[in-house]
Amino acid sequence: MGLKEVLDAITLWAQSIISTAGYPGLALVMFLENVFPPIPSEVVLPLAGSLVLDGRFTLFGVTLVGALGSIAGALVFYAIGHLLGEDRTRELICTFGKWLMLSETDFDKALDWFNRYGEGVIFFGRMVPIVRSLVSIPAGIATMNLVRFCAYTAVGTGLWSFLLAFAGYLLGQSWPLVSEWIGRYEKIILVLVIAAIIAFVVSRLLQRRRVKAMQMALSERQKGR
Repeated sequence: MGLKEVLDAITLWAQSIISTAGYPGLALVMFLENVFPPIPSEVVLPLAGSLVLDGRFTLFGVTLVGALGSIAGALVFYAIGHLLGEDRTRELICTFGKWLMLSETDFDKALDWFNRYGEGVIFFGRMVPIVRSLVSIPAGIATMNLVRFCAYTAVGTGLWSFLLAFAGYLLGQSWPLVSEWIGRYEKIILVLVIAAIIAFVVSRLLQRRRVKAMQMALSERQKGR
């Protein structure tokens, strides 16, 4: 059996679990999706969204359970990074990463993203394949505050879960088109996500600068009195 056949079998298994086990199955699959990246949330969540039409799920339920399952999976990699450190984690990925479809290059990419964008990458990195799993390791290595880590993960995965589930809800039986579209325009989506984060950071910096300027002006007025 080739790699494609293995991945197809994994995807079919994930779909079956969600269809038969409901929310517990969705939570399990989303947990495993973070630990085992070949399980595609781009397939899992639109399917769950399409099942909203049958009354099997609700959009709020899919969003909440998707976020909780993802947080649990993210904590596994956070713990690995925190307990093992960069060098031992790299050795682990080089030795066993192939079984999880992970490579040292993927690990280096996650480290680079965390070093370049800081803790904010824990939020927007959740929407990028492979990175959304491995980016938890640099956070663990850096001993990122666990409350902030979970908060960023919850918001990022919650948003991702809602968007994919809502797309599946809108498309109904045509939900597989979501994963096809994401695969086709993945680079564009990545650019848009990064652009949105940069715009957010710039706006926050400008806001802080305006507040500081107002505080300085107020201080000067008070001194003038």
